[in-house]
Amino acid sequence: MHEREIEKKLVNSVKEQGGICWKFTSPGTAGVPDRIILMPEGRIAFVEVKAPGEKPRPLQQSRHRLLRRLGFKVYVLDALEDIEKIISEVKDYEVT
Repeated sequence: MHEREIEKKLVNSVKEQGGICWKFTSPGTAGVPDRIILMPEGRIAFVEVKAPGEKPRPLQQSRHRLLRRLGFKVYVLDALEDIEKIISEVKDYEVT
């Protein structure tokens, strides 16, 4: 299984659930997550997509910690079976 296959399934699954899953790039800021999930009612999360068993690099981990400190949900996705759980959590979390 390749990272791009997992990423494609994520994008399609989010769309099926009424959201959008944009490729997230931030010129000049390395290490940001690959995707941003935008679900109805203002629910937002970031997703770092990895091939099965791969882990985020130290810079990516640092960016994830920063985003979490700011109150955002950040997920590392390396398995197809985790996609629905992530989408469900994003759809159901309490927006404050």
